[in-house]
Amino acid sequence: MRSNRRIACATLALITLAGGLVWRLVPLGLVAVLVKYGGSILWAIMVYWLVAFFLPKKKPQTLAIVAGMVAVAVECFKLYHSPGLNAFRHTLAGQLLLGRIFSLRDIVAYWLAIAVTACFDSRTNQ
Repeated sequence: MRSNRRIACATLALITLAGGLVWRLVPLGLVAVLVKYGGSILWAIMVYWLVAFFLPKKKPQTLAIVAGMVAVAVECFKLYHSPGLNAFRHTLAGQLLLGRIFSLRDIVAYWLAIAVTACFDSRTNQ
């Protein structure tokens, strides 16, 4: 059972990652706010599935709290600046993984996306 759960979580994380890359990098003709927050939402969903992969026995509520804390920690990490870290943040990988500018709105988007994902997970994982 746990092995199937891990495979499912890894698959969902990879699908979400692919969707996020398309959302952010392919010109889909979306308005800027959808590109920005859609990418943030997909990033948070991916974080949830990665946490679920590493903690396959935990309940979705616990996974949501851990994923939310990871997302907030990464967002707060944007407040720390050093020349090397700033140089990385200006690369595509740095922008996608860490972002550059701290935003409370991103934190709200992360928590909402994680909550919805946890609800989906709890309904499909019964």
